[in-house]
Amino acid sequence: MRAELGAVYAAADRHYHGLAHIEALLRLADVHAMTIGDHDAVEAAIWFHDAVYDTRRSDNEEKSAQLAAGRLAGIAAPDRLARIAAMIRATANHAVPDFGEGTPESAAQDCALFLDFDLAVLGSPAAEFANYEAAVRREYAWVSERLWIAGRRAVLEHFLARPAIYATAQFRASHEAAARRNLTEALALFEH
Repeated sequence: MRAELGAVYAAADRHYHGLAHIEALLRLADVHAMTIGDHDAVEAAIWFHDAVYDTRRSDNEEKSAQLAAGRLAGIAAPDRLARIAAMIRATANHAVPDFGEGTPESAAQDCALFLDFDLAVLGSPAAEFANYEAAVRREYAWVSERLWIAGRRAVLEHFLARPAIYATAQFRASHEAAARRNLTEALALFEH
């Protein structure tokens, strides 16, 4: 299954949402292993969260969650599979969902960490953030510059408008200030 997913992430049109992105998230999961309740579920969410990535569609997260549910059926217990799919779906808006009654207390914390791993690039050093922005733009090369600026501006402003970009205290402490600086500087570039 990893080889199959690895091939998906190695596609030529994956300039940012490729294997290097998955490997970066897996490294973050290793760094934060002591605070993850269900490491296997988080790792599965990492591997599947961008498995379906078509820049012309708006249902990639749902399709990725469905792919995970199908591929992991019979391997993961149904309740665990539901948590994995919920984490993947949560990448659509980067907000921790309500997991509901009977879910392990650690599920929300695991999802918060997973979402923060996915957004860690926003708080990366300026050069790395600039490379990320350029790679995402290449993934949307089919979009006109005018529409790209309007859409990207909306995304960046959305994150800046949140009370906190990151869901966990550790990422707010380590990444929040840099992310706000990077996003503000990226928005300023659109003004020129």
